Amino acid sequence: MNLADAKVAQLLVPVGDFDKGVAFYRDTLGIPFLFAAPPQMAFFNCGGVRLLVGVMPSGQEAQRGSAIYFQVPDIHAVFSTLKDKGVAFKAEPHLVHRTPQSELWLAEFTDPDGNQLALMSEIALNGT
Repeated sequence: MNLADAKVAQLLVPVGDFDKGVAFYRDTLGIPFLFAAPPQMAFFNCGGVRLLVGVMPSGQEAQRGSAIYFQVPDIHAVFSTLKDKGVAFKAEPHLVHRTPQSELWLAEFTDPDGNQLALMSEIALNGT
C-alpha cells in the first residue's frame, strides 16, 4: 500500500496569536470557518481541504515550510479585494506559464506570521 489514492485532508498553518490568526483566515481571507478548539486550534474549509490554524504547544517550535496556493477563478478580482483588506502582496498578479490553451497567474503574499501563501488562477485563452 502507498499514497497513490490518498487525498490531502488537512493542512496545519502555525500561528503565534490564536485570535489574530483566526481573524486573518476568517475575516480577511474569507475562508469558511468550521469550528474552534481554543486556545490552540481553529478549523476552516478550503475547497474540501481542512485548514488547521493553530498555536504550537509550549516548547514546540513552528515549522514553516510549504506554501499554500489558493486557486481562484478571477485572480485580479480576489487580489483587489484582499489588497483593500490590507493583505500585503509581494507583487501584482503575474503570468508564470503559458500553454496554447491557458495561462497560469500567481500573486504571492504572507499571513501575519510569515506563512507563505499565494493566489493562483488558470485562465483559458479565447478560441480554445
